[in-house]
Amino acid sequence: MTSNGASGREDAFETIAVRAGRDDLTALGVHALPIDLSTTNPLPDIDAGGGSYEAIATGGHPTEGGNVYGRLWNPTVARFEEALATLEGADEAVAFASGMATFSATLLAAMNRGRHVVAVRPLYGGTDHLLASGLLGAETTFCAPAEVGDAVRADTCLVVMETPCNPTLELIDIAAVVAASGDVPVMVDSTFATPVLQNPLAHGAAFALHSATKYLGGHGDAMGGVVATSAEWATAIRPVRAITGGLLHPLGAYLLHRGLPTLALRVRAQQATAGELAVLLAQHPAVARVHYPGLPGSDPHGLLGSQLRGPGAMLALDLAGGYAAAQAFTGALRLFTHAVSLGGVDSLVQHPASLTHRPVAPDARPGAGIVRLSIGLESGADLWRDLEAALDAAVLDPSMAAQASAT
Repeated sequence: MTSNGASGREDAFETIAVRAGRDDLTALGVHALPIDLSTTNPLPDIDAGGGSYEAIATGGHPTEGGNVYGRLWNPTVARFEEALATLEGADEAVAFASGMATFSATLLAAMNRGRHVVAVRPLYGGTDHLLASGLLGAETTFCAPAEVGDAVRADTCLVVMETPCNPTLELIDIAAVVAASGDVPVMVDSTFATPVLQNPLAHGAAFALHSATKYLGGHGDAMGGVVATSAEWATAIRPVRAITGGLLHPLGAYLLHRGLPTLALRVRAQQATAGELAVLLAQHPAVARVHYPGLPGSDPHGLLGSQLRGPGAMLALDLAGGYAAAQAFTGALRLFTHAVSLGGVDSLVQHPASLTHRPVAPDARPGAGIVRLSIGLESGADLWRDLEAALDAAVLDPSMAAQASAT
């Protein structure tokens, strides 16, 4: 958190989210965030331009030679990076065109120290698939949280984890994984939590990764990814971005930065509704289990209130009728859009085993009866009526009840 001038007090998260990355706007004579769409930049002379190119291409910041070229550096993107780093309590952040581009570049930067990766399941399906495919040249050992210490080898370059986990919201102790990893850096996908609820670096992680497409933007109209980390690691990651061309588009950076001032308000309002719905859903006979960290028994390690400041706004339902029930349930909903992604102002529903986690190995894939809900900003009462009606009409009709009892 940032200091509040001469008083020495730390500003609240909400204040920082509104003001981060905007300190120079008054001096510029503007109130709204500026957007620089330049793909190339004028150079003062050959020497200065060459020096700045060298500085940026090797992971540093522009010098007096300017920004040079849009694939290397963009000031609108840099503003968003500054803001996100502030919210995560990090030295710096590096933003990319998507969350997967962020993960890929960070992995490649880490692979300078080895080729072996330890991945803690469950993970987002795209991350799991990339690691399992070996596409980037990494050898991956998948394991449970308690197995990390045994899985780490001399050539391990990175430990990858996600908490809360996608899609079933398990909570993993970041500090425990960091301790088990020894000197191997730990990456935490913190997309579900956002900086509002969790700061992985404060618990020893080297990287806090976000699919910025989700809660950070919050409106389903900007795609991006960002990793918050140390200055040393940021310097190692930026050349990968420069060479591979994964820089976040400046218009996307503008939209993502614009989303940060309302982030805390959105997440807390969505979380409140999710908590109410989780209790109601857990009582419905068509639901075998609700996966939600705020329910009794869902936080066996006591991480809520210590690592995680709230249970968040994601839910997963394990429907008693299995795949057929999931198919009928998603089709019967009126207010939940059937779509992948999450974290926006509107509520979404999806079937992970068929969509986001389809490429995951069968033994690690979510169950066929699991559907994932991203709770938006609609009325909680309206959302519950929609959920209840879909469960009653699609899951508990006679044919579905018969099929569920026969399986």
